[in-house]
Amino acid sequence: MRLKEAFRIQDPIRLALVGAGGKSTTLFTLARELNPPVILTTSTHLAKAEAGLADRHIVFDPNSSLEEVKPLLSKGITLFTGNLIDQDNRTAGLEAEELEQIFLIAEEMHCHLLVEADGSRRLSVKAPAAHEPPIPPWANTVGVTVGLSCLGEPVTPEHVFRANLFLELSGLEYGGALTPDGLVKVLAHPEGGLKNIPSFAKRVAILNQADTPELQEIAALMAEKLVAVFDAVLINSYQAATAETGSVHAVHEKIAGLILAGGGSKRYGVPKALLDWKGKPFVRHVAERALQAGLNPVYMVLGAVIGPIREALAGLPVQFVMNEDWEQGQSTSVARGIASLPERVGGAVMLMADQPQVPSELIRSLVKMHSRTLAPIITPVVEGRRSSPVLMDQKMFGDLEMLQGDMGGRAIFGNYPLLKLPWDNPDDLFDVDTPEDYQRLLSL
Repeated sequence: MRLKEAFRIQDPIRLALVGAGGKSTTLFTLARELNPPVILTTSTHLAKAEAGLADRHIVFDPNSSLEEVKPLLSKGITLFTGNLIDQDNRTAGLEAEELEQIFLIAEEMHCHLLVEADGSRRLSVKAPAAHEPPIPPWANTVGVTVGLSCLGEPVTPEHVFRANLFLELSGLEYGGALTPDGLVKVLAHPEGGLKNIPSFAKRVAILNQADTPELQEIAALMAEKLVAVFDAVLINSYQAATAETGSVHAVHEKIAGLILAGGGSKRYGVPKALLDWKGKPFVRHVAERALQAGLNPVYMVLGAVIGPIREALAGLPVQFVMNEDWEQGQSTSVARGIASLPERVGGAVMLMADQPQVPSELIRSLVKMHSRTLAPIITPVVEGRRSSPVLMDQKMFGDLEMLQGDMGGRAIFGNYPLLKLPWDNPDDLFDVDTPEDYQRLLSL
């Protein structure tokens, strides 16, 4: 997918790029994907050749008014930098006060503003010095880049910018191989990749140079750890990019689990969520599978039965949501659960309390498909029929909160493209709706 989809850009973005291993390429690639006008600037040095990638390059003059250049900014990509440093063939970066003036212009024009806010001497990895990175206070999104070509290289100044600082944060030894775990430690460290990011800003780690299937697999394992502190982790390769597919191989985000256990089981006669299977209540099986699959956070929506279900989940890191309107249908549990999710969750897997046999492998497969597509709806299909659990992307949340009746999320399926995940084993997906279903489950 393209960077603008991976960043989930809707309104004009105020993006600061820091780190190493592809900041400038990311800056100009994203700028070309966005609807113009787009303003670019930098608080660090930029190569003269890269400055030529913009439609127009304006050297900022603090002694002149920016009013006269505003008419030039209405189309294409405009880059603001400092003066050319002849001996280095680079442009100078702008000071904080100058960046503030450009920010005010972007606000007035209601256009995108991207700033390169860190230097790395063209190396693939770095650790920030005491004065770095100079992230503007108005940045609402911060992208922290790293180039995976550094993996396996010795941690020395030839391969790592500010190598001594990197060693302190990573725990690696001087001259030893740079490992994925060492890189994760630096990216996730408050004095490393997270340094100086405004508290309100969206945090995005960008794992560049994932140019081979092997590196993409390594990046995916890194992403599983990084999503604990980043809102999104992009696995990216400009080498493998095409105009049609873009450069992003996958986007890893926090995916919540939403277990619907609010019904009264009137048709069955007793609370299905508390039926026993293999020595545990249904609802505990479902919660454990959700947690094993890496869903985080996991919410349990309760309604008709509260105390016994809470007791059945004792010791599990599950949060409870109360649905006082449970008698009005399953949609009320969906809406209440979605409204309770924390900000910047990438999606939610909706699980049913009457499907204790759903394997964690299936849930992980839904999440993996979502990371590569950001599809609005992903549903398993077995023997030609759609089934639960269903993954709903965050772009669906507004509609899900408006649901009414007893249809659950199915009521809005026709409004969005639906991605299907083929699944071979029907025993993994049937609902326990009748005593006969229960006997079938007990025989598995």
